[in-house]
Amino acid sequence: MNKSIASRLTQLSVRLEELNQLLSSEAATVDLDKYRKLTREHAEIIPIVELYHAYQQSERDIQTAREMSADLEMREFAEAEIQAGKEKLIRIEADLQKQLLPKDPNDERNIFLEIRAGTGGDESALFAGNLFRMYSRFAERQHWQVEIISQSLSDIGGFKEIIVKIIGHGAYSRLKFESGGHRVQRVPVTETQGRVHTSTCTVAVIPEADEISDVVLNPAELRIDTYRASGAGGQHINKTDSAVRITHLPTGIVVECQDGRSQHKNKAQAMSVLAARIHDKQMRAQQAEQAATRKSLVGTGERSERIRTYNFPQGRVTDHRINLTLYKMDQIMDGDIDDLCSALIAEHQAELLAATMAE
Repeated sequence: MNKSIASRLTQLSVRLEELNQLLSSEAATVDLDKYRKLTREHAEIIPIVELYHAYQQSERDIQTAREMSADLEMREFAEAEIQAGKEKLIRIEADLQKQLLPKDPNDERNIFLEIRAGTGGDESALFAGNLFRMYSRFAERQHWQVEIISQSLSDIGGFKEIIVKIIGHGAYSRLKFESGGHRVQRVPVTETQGRVHTSTCTVAVIPEADEISDVVLNPAELRIDTYRASGAGGQHINKTDSAVRITHLPTGIVVECQDGRSQHKNKAQAMSVLAARIHDKQMRAQQAEQAATRKSLVGTGERSERIRTYNFPQGRVTDHRINLTLYKMDQIMDGDIDDLCSALIAEHQAELLAATMAE
């Protein structure tokens, strides 16, 4: 292990002790915002320090085995222990390098997932419905909560647009590479001659903004309109001005919410989505600057970028950013997207590690 990494790990060990003391004091619980930041930092540091302690223990075990090798009767056993210890050190050091990579501050956040039908008319809307089910089933597997914020139904099923909030630890870290264009190739239910059509949907994964510090919404910069909700929902939702439309004047971002029964709930949901979109816009501006010097292997994340193709006749799903093809269409559409998510995260980590080593 080089000196810079060892020095960094020592600093983190000291910082963990400081955090333990801060969190155990009564003063920390008075300021909830500060307490939340401390607990978040504590959770980030613990696995790194634990790995470092395991690395140090392995070094001590190797030293003990070397001393043991002086005994002729124990030499064979000691040499095997030394070899096993060295292999363990290599594995731990590799894990430590990954843990020390720059962290995305949004990784542990909840997300807003936006799915919109693109080219392909009704078939695109049906595919949007398939994608919504895929992500919902994936969320269920992770024991995450899914809340529908707004939806625009298609006449024959599926969605022209649907926005949901996914609440769960690490939701953004697992799904952040899903943003982009998703293409489907299959025979639509409306096709009478059995021809394969190509349709598209766009997916946007936006981390939930921290209301306290991330985005400050100036009431003077907001135009809030209320109107009567349309569509299903019973007499109440259709006869009161419960739907809310908020326009952020500086950016032109417009958010509508009409799924809730009360105007108050719809306004709160719309404000939450608006804050997330503004935060996402700011974050993407920063990423654009970084992309000017180094292009990510997992793509730019632009909404228009084609990232994945779902070919139903061949039963394959191909992620074009990492040239990964999986022949498990049914499982993937049922929410089994762990292989895709893990491969994208691994590729991103490899790119970050290569960049770090080159510096």
